[in-house]
Amino acid sequence: MTDKSGKDPHDAPQTGVAGRKEGASTTPEAERAIVLHPLTAVDPMRDARSRLDEAAGLAEALDLVVAAADVVPVRRIAPGAFFGAGRVEEIKARVEDLRAGVVIVDTSLSPVQQRNLERGIGAKVVDRTGLILEIFGRRARTREGRLQVELARQAYEKSRLVRTWTHLERQRGGLGKTGGPGETQLELDRRIIGARIDRLKADLEEVRRTRNLQRSARKRAGLPTVVLVGYTNAGKSSLFNRLTEAGVLAKDMPFATLDPTARLVRAADHRPFILSDTVGFITDLPHELVEAFRATLEEVSTADVLVHVRDVAHPETEAQKQDVETVLAQLRAQEGGASASAAQPILIEAWNKTDLLPPDRRAARLARADGEGGREGGPDGPRVVAISALTGDGVADLVAAIDRAAYGPTQTVQVRLDPADGRTRAWIAARGRVVEETFDEDGSVSLTAELAADASAQLADMLGRAAERRAAE
Repeated sequence: MTDKSGKDPHDAPQTGVAGRKEGASTTPEAERAIVLHPLTAVDPMRDARSRLDEAAGLAEALDLVVAAADVVPVRRIAPGAFFGAGRVEEIKARVEDLRAGVVIVDTSLSPVQQRNLERGIGAKVVDRTGLILEIFGRRARTREGRLQVELARQAYEKSRLVRTWTHLERQRGGLGKTGGPGETQLELDRRIIGARIDRLKADLEEVRRTRNLQRSARKRAGLPTVVLVGYTNAGKSSLFNRLTEAGVLAKDMPFATLDPTARLVRAADHRPFILSDTVGFITDLPHELVEAFRATLEEVSTADVLVHVRDVAHPETEAQKQDVETVLAQLRAQEGGASASAAQPILIEAWNKTDLLPPDRRAARLARADGEGGREGGPDGPRVVAISALTGDGVADLVAAIDRAAYGPTQTVQVRLDPADGRTRAWIAARGRVVEETFDEDGSVSLTAELAADASAQLADMLGRAAERRAAE
C-alpha cells in the first residue's frame, strides 16, 4: 500500500516509534497505538491482563497514545503473519477506525511476520523486543549506555534486513571492500552491520576493562559491593536515592534507570559499602539486551551482596520475582564455568512499597518478613526485609542486614592509640563500626569497635608490628 505521497511505507527503514503525546482527539496517527497481547498458552504465573497493562505502559513510556489495548486469543501461530488472515483483517479495520499509526504486538515476531503484518494492516508494527529497544535507546545517557543500546539494536536490525530494505534484489558491482561484482545489496548491508557490531563489541570490551580496574580498586580499599537488582519500576532508584542522596532519576515508569550508578554509602552506626543501581529486568527480556548489557550487568556477578528489590504491592510480584531470577541465571550462564565455581553473592530480598498495601495485607507481609528475616541469605532462601523506599519504613533494618551480610560475623576489639596515630583510627573507622571512643588525660584514644574477623586479624598484626618498631627504637 502507499501513503499520501504515493510512496510505499515499506521502502524506508522502520526505526523509531516514539512521538510526542498529545490529546487523544488531536494526536497524529503516527503517535496513536493499538497494543495487542497474544494469548497463545495458559501461563500459571502470569495474568494476561497484567501482561497487557505492562505492554501498554511500555508504549506510554515512549509518549505514544494508546488508543486501544486488547488480549487476542491465538489458537495457532501463522508462520507468515503470526495471526490468521481473519484476525489480520480485524486488526486492519480497528487500525482504520481508531486512526492508529502503530500496532504493538506483545511478543517476538520474526522478520517475515513483522513485514507481512505491516503490509496486511497498513500500519507500522513493533514487537516486544523492538519496543524495549526503543525505550532503552531513549533513556541511555552515558557513552557506555549508548554503546550497549546500539549493539543490541544492530543485532536486532541485522535479522530484519528482509523487512527493512526493498532494493535487496539489485546486484551491485564494486572493488575491494565492496565484495566485488555481483554482491547483492543484502550481502553488503549485512556486512556493513556486521562490521559495526564488531566495532561496538571492541568498544564495550574496553569499557569492561575499565570497570574491572574500578572494581579492583574498590576491592583493594576493602569496601564490599552491594548491587540492587529487580523488576523494572520496583523502586530500586528510589531506594538508591534514599540511601545515597544521589538524585538518580526515579519515576513511575518502566526503565527509568538505564545507565549504572555507584555511590559510597556511609550509614550512621554501620560500616561503609559501595552501592550500585542497575537497569530493571522485565518478562521476556530480549536476548540481544542480555548479551549487550553484559558490561553493566557484570556488576551482578561480582557483587558481595545482591539486594533484590520487589514491588510486593504489585499483583504479579511472584511472577516478577521469577523473571528476575531467570535473568540472573542467564547472566551466570554467560560467565561460564568461572562463575559457576565462584561463591555466589549473599541475597537479600527488600519487599518494597509496603505503604501501598491494604492494612490487612500489609500486616500479613510484615509478619511474613519478620519470620524470614532471620535467614542469612544462604541455600535455604534469602534474608527478607520489608521496606518502603518512599516513606523510609524499614530502610534502617535493611541497612543493618546489608552490613551483616557484607562484612560477615564481627568481633569486638578494644585498642589504645597514641594521639598522633590518626591513621590507624581512620583505618578502623573505614572497615568497621566504632562503638565507643574516649580520650585519656595524656591525649591517647581508647576505642571499642566491631570488625570483621579478617579485619580484626589484620589490625592485630598492624598493632603488633608497630609495637615491635617502638621496642626496637
